[in-house]
Amino acid sequence: MARCGMKGYSVRVGLLGLALVVATTWTAAAQAAPSINVYSARKEALIKPLIDEFTRTTGIAVNLLNAEADQLFERLKNEGANSPADVLLTVDAGWLVRAKEANLLRPMRSTVLSQAVPSQWRDPNGAWYGLSMRARVFFYAKDRVKPLELTSYEDLALPHWKGRLCIRSSNNVYNQSLLGALIAHHGPEKAEAWAKAVVANLARKPQGGDTDQIKAVAAGECDLALANTYYYAGMLTSTDAKTREQAAKVALFWPNQGDRGTHVNISGAGVVAASKQPEAALKFIEFLASDAAQRLYAEVNFEFPVKSGVARSGPLAEWGPFKMDPLDVALYGARNAEAVRIFDRVGWR
Repeated sequence: MARCGMKGYSVRVGLLGLALVVATTWTAAAQAAPSINVYSARKEALIKPLIDEFTRTTGIAVNLLNAEADQLFERLKNEGANSPADVLLTVDAGWLVRAKEANLLRPMRSTVLSQAVPSQWRDPNGAWYGLSMRARVFFYAKDRVKPLELTSYEDLALPHWKGRLCIRSSNNVYNQSLLGALIAHHGPEKAEAWAKAVVANLARKPQGGDTDQIKAVAAGECDLALANTYYYAGMLTSTDAKTREQAAKVALFWPNQGDRGTHVNISGAGVVAASKQPEAALKFIEFLASDAAQRLYAEVNFEFPVKSGVARSGPLAEWGPFKMDPLDVALYGARNAEAVRIFDRVGWR
């Protein structure tokens, strides 16, 4: 009996020892396996396919924290050098410029990114890189507006559009960047005159997001709206029949094709200044500029690849090529504060 008891005890000790060995091995492996923390202003459903592919191909795990762009900006400022974040992934050049100016990003030179991302879509010092493009265009009611009536952003100020426009609030960074571009092209006085005239032409008080502006056109609340292209693509391909019907009542128009080109903005990323794994963080951003990831941006998010030569599919392919404004997107952010002041002065709420 004693020997049997000792034998059983030995087996238990052996199993316990094996468990400890396995647990220790797993712990060591977990510690050895790199992982990065990404603060993302992109919706998880949009970015997750890219993250999954990155982890599959590199073995680097990604811990994702999702929040609005302004919330992430404030969080990074409050955390300072103690921030656990490695990458800031956000929308609009305006937020990237703000993050750089607040010393929240670490300049990182990358041959891969310099070759993949054209100079107008990245910070000259490597603090951030554009990863996808979105155009801010016109959406008009097919039954009430003729394409020949449409030309440029500047023409939205004409009396012809009195009581016919839908545009979201001035606190939206997409509108702030558009006005920043107009300031860069025409100067602050002309840009302010334009903003004042647009306010006078609004069909309703600014409200809702970009999709709401397009739906308002479909519902007859206004004849023309300003919104980013990927919202419309999402409506066209929606699983909801009513949403597709609304999209079918509206058509897309590329402004300023006769001169400088359509206003284009970016989503992008930078390595956080406090990052404990800057090289792995940079590798993640480099992956997002790869052919595979750029195709996913187009297929999943309906955004235009920043990298040339990447095939487009779905609505993006159907829309065909268009002329883009070559203005450096960093200028939008540099003029953001001035744009906000102009919006306030003209009563664009």
